[in-house]
Amino acid sequence: MQLSNVNLNDLDAFERGCPHEMFDVLRREAPVYWHEENAGPGYWAITKYEDLKQISRQPTRFSSEKMGILLREPEPETLEFTRNIMLSMDPPRHRRHRALINKAFTPRMVEGLRPRIREMVRGIVDAVIERGECDFVEELAAPLPMLVICEMMGVPEEDRRRVYEVGNRMVGFDDPELQADGERISVESGMEASAEMFMYAGKLRERAISSPADDLATALVRAELDGERLSEADFNFFFLLLLIAGNETTRTVTTNGMISLLEHPEQLSRLQADLSLIDSAVEEILRFSPAVHSFRRTAMEDTVIRGQEIRKDDKLILWYPSANRDEDVFREPHRFDIGRSPNDHIAFGFGEHYCLGANLARMELQEIFREIVTRIQGIEMTAAPRRLRSNFINGVKEMRVRFEPGPRSA
Repeated sequence: MQLSNVNLNDLDAFERGCPHEMFDVLRREAPVYWHEENAGPGYWAITKYEDLKQISRQPTRFSSEKMGILLREPEPETLEFTRNIMLSMDPPRHRRHRALINKAFTPRMVEGLRPRIREMVRGIVDAVIERGECDFVEELAAPLPMLVICEMMGVPEEDRRRVYEVGNRMVGFDDPELQADGERISVESGMEASAEMFMYAGKLRERAISSPADDLATALVRAELDGERLSEADFNFFFLLLLIAGNETTRTVTTNGMISLLEHPEQLSRLQADLSLIDSAVEEILRFSPAVHSFRRTAMEDTVIRGQEIRKDDKLILWYPSANRDEDVFREPHRFDIGRSPNDHIAFGFGEHYCLGANLARMELQEIFREIVTRIQGIEMTAAPRRLRSNFINGVKEMRVRFEPGPRSA
C-alpha cells in the first residue's frame, strides 16, 4: 500500500473490513495527512494515539459543536438538530448537560443492573442454543444493549422492536439496505429516523412524569443541577444519544469481538479455559475493533500539529482504529491478545467526551461473553460477516454461525 492509494472516503473499503493497511501507511508516512474529498473541503486525517488524545483534551480549540462530529458536511438544519446531542456539544454547555445526567446515571445505578443483565444474557443464549445455528448479530449481539436501554428508560415491550429498527436507520445512513426505501442514502434519511425517535422520546418523558417508576427516565425528569432540570428537548436528545452510543456501539463491539475470537481460535480456547481473563479480553476486544471509526473536530484557531499548519475552521477527522493500533503505544499492535497488559486503548474516547456509559458497556460485554464462551461450544462462522457500509460505525449487519446444540439453562 502506497500513500497515494490511501482513500478513507471509500466506503466499499470499509465494507470489506477496517482498512488497517491505509492507517499503517498514514501513521508511518503522514500521521497528520491532508485528505481531499469530493463532497467537502477536505480534512486532516489524525491517525496517531497521542495526537488524538491531545486534540480530545482541548475541546475549546477543536470543536465538536461548530460543524458536528460526522465526516460528511452537514446541512444547516441537520447541524442545528445534532448540536443538541451531547456528542456534538462544547464546554461549558456540554459540562452542564453531562453533570445533570450524571446525577441520574450513577455508578451505583449501573452496578445495580448486573444481576438483571446476567438474567438477560441467560435468556438470550437460551433462545438460540437448542437450534445450533443463528445470526449472531440479530440474535446474540443485538438483544442485550437494546433490552438494557429499554428497561432503563421504561420502554414498553410492544415498542422495543420499532425502537431497534429506527435506531439502525439512525446510524446506517450510508448503507442503502438499512434505509426505509432501500435506495436513498444520506445523512438526511438518518435525520428522519432521529426525528421519529425524538418524538417517541417525548412520549417516554410524559409517561415518566405521569407514572413515575424506578427507572432512568424518572430519575432524569427529577434530576436537578443548581435548581435546573432537563428540558423536554434535552430529555429527548439524551434518549437519542443512548440509542446511538449505548446500543449500536455495544452491539457492534460484541459482534466484532466474536469475530476476533473466531479468527484467533487459540485466544478463544484460552478464554474458555480461564474465565478470569474476561475483563482483559473485553479490553482487548475494544482496542482491536472499536465500534467507532471516526469523529470530526473543527479547528477554532490556527495551530500546528506535527509540523503541519492547521488553519482556523479546518476539518480534522480522528481515526480511532488507527490510534488503537499505534506502534508507539501498543506492542505488536496487530496481534490479538486477550491478556494484553497494559492496554490503554481509547475505544471509549478521551477527555471531555469520554463515553458516559463506558462502565455499563463494559459490564454488558463482560456478561455476554462470559455466557457465550461458557455455554456455546464449537461455534464457527458459516459465511463471511456482512459489514456496514460506513466510515463512521465499524458495524456488522449479519454473521451466520453454527455451534453444538445445547440445553437451555435451568
